[in-house]
Amino acid sequence: MKNTSNLQNIFHKTAGQFEETRFEKIHNEVFENSVEASKVVAQEIAELIISKQSENKSCVLGLATGSSPIKVYEELVRMHKEEGLSFRNVISFNLDEYFPMSKENKQSYHFFMHQHLFNHIDILKENIHIPNGNLDFDDINQWCIDYEMKIKEVGGLDFQLLGIGRTGHVGFNEPGSHINSGTRIITLDHITRVDAASDFNGLDNVPKKAITMGVSTIMRSKRIVLLAWGQNKAEIIKKTIQGDITSKVPATFLQNHPNATFVLDKNASSELSRYKTPWLVGECIWDKELKSKAITWLCEKTDKPVLKLTDRDYNNNGMSDLLVQEGSAYDLNIKMFNQLQHTITGWPGGKPNCDDSHRPERANPAVKRIIIFSPHPDDDVISMGGTFHKLIQQGHQVHVVYQTSGNIAVTDEEALKFAEVCNDFIDTKDNHDYFNDIIKFINSKTENDIDSIEVRKLKGLIRRRECYGAVRSFNLPDSNVHFLDLPFYETGYIKKNPPTNVDIQKVEEIISKINPHQVFAAGDLADPHGTHEVCLNLIFSALRNLKSKQNMQDCWLWLYRGAWHEWEIDEIDMAVPLSPDEVLAKRNAILYHQSQKDRVMFQGNDLREFWMRAEDRNKKTAELYNKLGLAEYEAIEAFKRTLY
Repeated sequence: MKNTSNLQNIFHKTAGQFEETRFEKIHNEVFENSVEASKVVAQEIAELIISKQSENKSCVLGLATGSSPIKVYEELVRMHKEEGLSFRNVISFNLDEYFPMSKENKQSYHFFMHQHLFNHIDILKENIHIPNGNLDFDDINQWCIDYEMKIKEVGGLDFQLLGIGRTGHVGFNEPGSHINSGTRIITLDHITRVDAASDFNGLDNVPKKAITMGVSTIMRSKRIVLLAWGQNKAEIIKKTIQGDITSKVPATFLQNHPNATFVLDKNASSELSRYKTPWLVGECIWDKELKSKAITWLCEKTDKPVLKLTDRDYNNNGMSDLLVQEGSAYDLNIKMFNQLQHTITGWPGGKPNCDDSHRPERANPAVKRIIIFSPHPDDDVISMGGTFHKLIQQGHQVHVVYQTSGNIAVTDEEALKFAEVCNDFIDTKDNHDYFNDIIKFINSKTENDIDSIEVRKLKGLIRRRECYGAVRSFNLPDSNVHFLDLPFYETGYIKKNPPTNVDIQKVEEIISKINPHQVFAAGDLADPHGTHEVCLNLIFSALRNLKSKQNMQDCWLWLYRGAWHEWEIDEIDMAVPLSPDEVLAKRNAILYHQSQKDRVMFQGNDLREFWMRAEDRNKKTAELYNKLGLAEYEAIEAFKRTLY
């Protein structure tokens, strides 16, 4: 993976200089994470601005919205405030805007750009251009023509920053967009609207149309950088970089741009052939992890269990060098089978009084102190409810720590119901006034209102009591349930504050108090709004700060994945089988989270309820193990051990 020390070389390759693999058709750079990548992109933009300043010229930037460019904008703001980077010579043109959409609406891209960038730099107001989502419909066509003319009048776009949607759209150029399309109004694809639903508190509130720069407008840019972060972008990135050029995936038109770079984190790049199946691309260094990845892939491709793979299977699928290295398919198969077998355990806290040399967890101490961290108030039971239940049944001292209140995921209707029940039940004037105020606020709330502190408190309490109900069904005592209500989350709306030392300190304090032998944490970074990633990084920071303490020398960290993705088989270090009764116990615990049932506000790309997709995921993991030739189980929860 790249880092910022490569800055001087990283982005100045043209398509002709890029050494493509036989699969890839667009120059791309892969970074360990989006923070590192965003800093490099921001640095290139800053260098372009400064270069234009030295020539006494304007710098014309095409800018994107959405979650992908946020860290780029944060770094540009930092450079302006700390390093004196001026934007007075910058002329900006934004890609798109919803229609209809007022500038004042907090979901508007006008609001987004000022919130994240323009309000914090010295760009001239008259140099900011954002599509107008508040036009009369009859005026849109002429407005779009004028927008194109303004770009041409300033000499075209020097640099265009892009994101990419799951449909392959750039800007809002949805599937079917023509390569010659200009700025225009367009109907949004259903998938695009589903992905935006959480920002609008439901699909019904997402506009059906948008104004967007066209493909031809984007393609005329002198330089294009497209950003993509996270596992949920991996499939469309593969189609765009490795697929044929087609209007069904408009981003593929970028294959014909002479100076385009895709900037990816490792999760977004994970489906590219050089990472997914590197043995099909070129020679490999066959370490343990790559052998595991290749052999499980080969089993799936040939539809054979591990022990039935033959020399011919290896030779016909790009692994002849691995076969030469290991000697025979028989030897390889036995090693892989044993490796997979050793990940399976019904004792996630370690089996007492047993040889643990081939088990994923230590036998001692027989009774472990365990923390299960849950970023949101239901991730614990959704992601590892069966294992949670086992750990308690097997006598371990289990504590669950909810990192955030999850209050924004409670609908106004749900909060109103509880407020009205409380108002009907109580009989004192002061309390009547309290709940009457909540009821009045919710009933008069507009789309731009942030919940009052009282409403947020009520929504947080709804989720807190659901947590108690869920874990009581596992017989976990209330004293072992902890709520951190981390400050970074408590903004009242989807955009969160950057985490601070206060957040880290709260995590440190609970770890120090419990002094665990095991920590379970959410390693699912596909969460649409990034809370999982922030919460995991806070745990990493806290554990590193505490690592030198004697009582933390032997604390193991296990990562589970959440509602969106499961670990690949080759990534799994511990597979915990669940019986039918344990699957049912897990389902019942999830169903205690009634505010998240039926109307899931932040469901990501899957329209099913959380309990349904959790069960399906666990059963599919069990099926995969069985297809590889191992025992058949009802369901399996998977974990990956990581160092900190």
